[in-house]
Amino acid sequence: MSLDLNNIRKDFPALQRETSAGVPLVYLDSTATSQKPLAVIGAMNDFYRHSNANIHRGVHTLAEEATALYEGAREKVAAFINAPSARQIIYTRNTTESINLVAHTWARANLKAGERILLTEMEHHSNLVPWQILQTERGVELDFIPVTEDGLLDLDAYKTLLARTPKLVAFTQMSNVLGTINPAAEMIRLAHQAGAIALVDGAQSVPHFRVDVQALDADFLAFSAHKMCGPTGVGVLYGKEDLLESMPPFLGGGDMIKEVKLRSFKPNSLPYKFEAGTPAIAEAVGLGAAVDYLTEVGMDHIAAHEHEITEYALERLEEIPGVKLFGPSADKKGGVAAFTLEGVHPHDVAQILDRDGIAVRAGHHCAQPLHEKFGIPATSRASFYLYNTKAEVDLLANGIYKVKELFG
Repeated sequence: MSLDLNNIRKDFPALQRETSAGVPLVYLDSTATSQKPLAVIGAMNDFYRHSNANIHRGVHTLAEEATALYEGAREKVAAFINAPSARQIIYTRNTTESINLVAHTWARANLKAGERILLTEMEHHSNLVPWQILQTERGVELDFIPVTEDGLLDLDAYKTLLARTPKLVAFTQMSNVLGTINPAAEMIRLAHQAGAIALVDGAQSVPHFRVDVQALDADFLAFSAHKMCGPTGVGVLYGKEDLLESMPPFLGGGDMIKEVKLRSFKPNSLPYKFEAGTPAIAEAVGLGAAVDYLTEVGMDHIAAHEHEITEYALERLEEIPGVKLFGPSADKKGGVAAFTLEGVHPHDVAQILDRDGIAVRAGHHCAQPLHEKFGIPATSRASFYLYNTKAEVDLLANGIYKVKELFG
């Protein structure tokens, strides 16, 4: 079943606007952040207009409504990733904070000097820097699964590195630069066989295809609302219940406590143990609305549409002389096309495309080591979501031809 793109695009107000250049917007930057549908904007607006109050402790009508909306969104998120219980859904600010939470709690409580963490060369800085800080602070050792020339993880090297008995394997399910979709279930199975727990960075996977934490057997999964049609400022950490129960609190303050005395405290039960202070209530409501929206459209339909668009985009870009694409073929990747244009800096490519209203990202995309691996400082990156069309891909290709003409 193909998506009804005309109606879907009407759901996103930003897609109806013109840019400052006076041309229609062609938004190809959803890997950085997605646009928001009216359902999400409306849900947050309704919350602030009708139910705005702090949660959990109030007994008046607005407090009870706010609490129900906030916790209802948690239930929706749990169902969306097939978590066994909503108690295992921890609200954070974003994927970065979710990974840092694990680093500051589970890792600091369980890892000592000389023990190993296994990462990959394609990680976003959010899944590198927290572990580098831990390395400096605690003396843990970091190993890295290599990336092959065609943008895949070297799984033979992975198996060899597992023989070094890492305590944690942390990896992205889908690369934000290469688009590579890694074999997460198999990688987790091998990690568990080696005695490690597995953390999955799902920032790019959860918005784009069906992710089932029970089928994966993931110990932790981190993702952000703003990449899946939801608002900025709220993210999720899923964890297995026994791990979460064993972990110390992350931040101290209100709502994460059960009892406080002058010289001691008892932490709250899950999930509240990890949610100190007044949370992003309206943003959680928006996340719940985004889950409803994506569920109604259908994650399998979204994944199929993105595959079709990505396949077409790679074909069009490969036709352009001087364009070099990075990452695997369309059957092994999500909706990302990172490329360079011979003789033109990626930032110049992005700025010139913007004159025609085409929004792409340029830079190292918070993956500097991966760019160093390929011997380049930066790439231009077009990324696709449920609302993008083949006509927009054609505009991108035409725009790159214009860049070539401008630079001779």
